[in-house]
Amino acid sequence: MLKKIFRFFLKAIILFLVLSIASVLLFRFVPIPFTPLMLIRCVEQKSDGKDMKLRKDWTSIDEMSAAMPLAVIASEDQNFEEHFGFDMDAIRKAQAYNDRHKGKRMKGASTISQQTAKNVFLWPSRSWIRKGFEVYFTFLIELFWSKQRIMEVYLNVIEMGNGVYGTEAAAQEYFHKPAKKLSMREAALIAAVLPNPRKWSPAKPSAYIQRKSSRIIHFMSRLKLEDF
Repeated sequence: MLKKIFRFFLKAIILFLVLSIASVLLFRFVPIPFTPLMLIRCVEQKSDGKDMKLRKDWTSIDEMSAAMPLAVIASEDQNFEEHFGFDMDAIRKAQAYNDRHKGKRMKGASTISQQTAKNVFLWPSRSWIRKGFEVYFTFLIELFWSKQRIMEVYLNVIEMGNGVYGTEAAAQEYFHKPAKKLSMREAALIAAVLPNPRKWSPAKPSAYIQRKSSRIIHFMSRLKLEDF
């Protein structure tokens, strides 16, 4: 019986490894058709009696404004080009902050690579099991994808509003123009709302979002990126 159980789990692990690596290799070249979060949001909308809204339009990073990757790097992950999926310095700073402010909202240190892995392959939760899978898939995409591909996928699947996913859909939804024509300010406004895109709107920014977008523009002007 123990041998049968062991063989079962061994086969399950091997199957998972094969399928996960194969999917990462496939999505290195193929646009992601949908993500678990997109499906979950559609179910939530339906269960709330609302019309289902799923607006997305896969767009090559070459067809986006150069300001958009610059804005999310300035806002979310300024060491994106240097790290291998995990910003250890940011993790240490976040841990120190959380130790000093126990009981308050926890500060995260997820990189763009981690957010991409989570959005494409996993479900939204804060469990340690999910986090473990996130580490695994982050390692895989850093191993098999280029930084440019990671950014391209991120900018196409990230939630940017209620039923709005990706830069092209956000540009059309909020500024009525293609992603190619987004200005630096518009890109900064989109990046500024990403922590909670269903609460804030780039088209109607609060005073907080205005201030945050100004800081993002400041950091954008100081960044020198090699891959974008």
